[in-house]
Amino acid sequence: MAHEFEIYKDRAGEFRVRFKYNSEVIFSTEGYSSKSGAKNAIDSIKTNGPGADTVDNS
Repeated sequence: MAHEFEIYKDRAGEFRVRFKYNSEVIFSTEGYSSKSGAKNAIDSIKTNGPGADTVDNS
């Protein structure tokens, strides 16, 4: 698979999500105290991301 969400535990013990494309990290989320919080973040990105506006602040 060329793209994937990856849940991992950081050094502080929080759960984070990385989005990878061709093994390169495109973005990562803030830390969550539970794995279910990280899974909810993935669901939110999948639901709300496709319709998100693009803002060019350059």
